[in-house]
Amino acid sequence: MEREAALSKGKSGTQDWIFDHAAFVMAYAGHLQEARRISQRAVDFAQEAGHHEKAAVFETRVALREAFFGNAPAAKRSAMEALALAQDREVQFGAAFALALSGESSLAQTLADDLEKNFPEDTAVRFNYMPSVRALLALNHGDPAKATELLQTAVPNELGQPRSAVNGYFGAFYPIYMRGMAHLASHQGTQAAGEFQTILDHRGAVIVDPISVLAQLQLGRAYALSGNETKAKSAYKDFVTLWKDADSDIPILKQAKAEYANLR
Repeated sequence: MEREAALSKGKSGTQDWIFDHAAFVMAYAGHLQEARRISQRAVDFAQEAGHHEKAAVFETRVALREAFFGNAPAAKRSAMEALALAQDREVQFGAAFALALSGESSLAQTLADDLEKNFPEDTAVRFNYMPSVRALLALNHGDPAKATELLQTAVPNELGQPRSAVNGYFGAFYPIYMRGMAHLASHQGTQAAGEFQTILDHRGAVIVDPISVLAQLQLGRAYALSGNETKAKSAYKDFVTLWKDADSDIPILKQAKAEYANLR
């Protein structure tokens, strides 16, 4: 990553993209503070070049990362900044998902309703974006059964790459991840483990998305819920080892360490 970043210096049209991916490399290892700094450079480069939609996508990725890792205030801030830069389909979807993850269900609902109204025939909106966001909103309201039902429309296409994954590197396998979360909320550990394992079996499709990291942790939670302590310990260990040098103040990491300690 450092070599590629060095090669991109001074090359118009590549530095913002390189910095965006470098931020993922940092975040993947749990270096969230460094990831924030690098992401800001990506956003700045894109804006300086007049690429406001690209900057919005970069900011959306920041919002999702912060939301998945449990930093709600930072996630909300980045989501709103992304929407202020551009409000295309992918930015609205990512912002809605990040806001819902951060507890801002009302605003997320509004964004989802707008997307569904404005793009009623769009394949990605109908079979990935809407099922994912609405399932998350159902979970926020304590209804995992409804979340699972809402995700049924995504099944035929959920192993594919929606537009957001092609243009923004987020959103692939979100229906699968959300189904796993719904199973966890329903105390169906075995079923949840199957969903998260599917994501881990297709890492290449989600490599620059936060769920590529979190699927490992959720797998541990699923095994623990199903009573398979041996596999749960192994999954937790893999996650904690991956983040052994991570920033110590990441909320999801604190939770994972506490849960892992209770298993030992």
